[in-house]
Amino acid sequence: MGTSNYSDEFKRDAVHQITVRGYPVREVSRRLGVSTHSLYKWLKLFGEPVPKPGVDHEAENRRLKRELARVTEERDILKKATAYFARESQ
Repeated sequence: MGTSNYSDEFKRDAVHQITVRGYPVREVSRRLGVSTHSLYKWLKLFGEPVPKPGVDHEAENRRLKRELARVTEERDILKKATAYFARESQ
């Protein structure tokens, strides 16, 4: 099995498809005929972590806390109802 020398431009384009355009590594690997191992190496060399636009982590955290509180309350109500109905059937 021989090694292929790809240009830096080709490597950067492959990394761009993964990081910016959001394609999975496996798909890019298959499409370009490059091993996933090589793509992950190129990601380390040329990839910059790109934060997702429009993600407000604090707002998401508040939303998740509200949802957790609601689900916890629903669970507790069901536990109490189960205990109540179990007593009545005896």
